Order: sequence, then C-alpha cells, then structure tokens
Amino acid sequence: MTGRHRDGLPYAPVYRRVWDGPARAEAERIDLAWADWTVLYSLGRRAFYAVAAWDGPRPVIVEDPTSEGLEERMREAEMIRAFRLSPRSSPAPVRRKRGGTGRPSSGARNGEVGGGRPSPGGVTALRGLLRS
Repeated sequence: MTGRHRDGLPYAPVYRRVWDGPARAEAERIDLAWADWTVLYSLGRRAFYAVAAWDGPRPVIVEDPTSEGLEERMREAEMIRAFRLSPRSSPAPVRRKRGGTGRPSSGARNGEVGGGRPSPGGVTALRGLLRS
C-alpha cells in the first residue's frame, strides 16, 4: 500500500506520479515494433536510447531526444550494417598505368580512385570509349 504514515497517525493516501508517462509509453511501442533493438527512455536525460541486439565488434547504441529521430537513427544504423555486410562494400582496387612511378595518385591516398577531379585528357578518352 502506498501512502504516508507515522506511528499513531491515520493512513494518508498519496498520488503516485508516473514521470514522463507518454515518452515511456512511446519507448515501449518502439521496443515492440523493432525486434532487433531494445529501446529505453532516460528520465534523467529526457532522451530515447536504442541498443542493437546483433553481434558485432562494438555495441551499437543510438540516441535522440525524440522518438521519430530515434527511429531514423535506428534505420541509419541498419543501413550501415547492411552495407558493411554486403559483398560489394569492399573498395575498388586502384589501377595503375604500366610504366608509371609506382606511386598512387594523391586521390588514391585519400581513398578516392582517380584523384578527384578528372583531367581534360581523361574526359576526352572516356568520351571516345563511350562512342565506340
């Protein structure tokens, strides 16, 4: 029984307050809708959290102050995971011309193939390949 009491005084009922009831209910709804996630609402931070249930090298935890934003972060995390698991997600190999210096171009060092902006001669060569 919930209430205030002291020895010798009658029982006095107390209103039991549910803090952030709508937000907690929304977290429960999201938790039921997304099977691969555990969704929580933090009363102290007033934010929604989701913890992914799949295996990985690090736990995946996303946070947002709104439930809509949290679901968007969860979708993004699932898309990143799907991209990393797909067989085509490995980067393309850097191809070098024969007789070159043996060093990759500046763009290849930064993860880009071809050095970013194409040279005018390269664009002309590509147009010639497309026409033939």
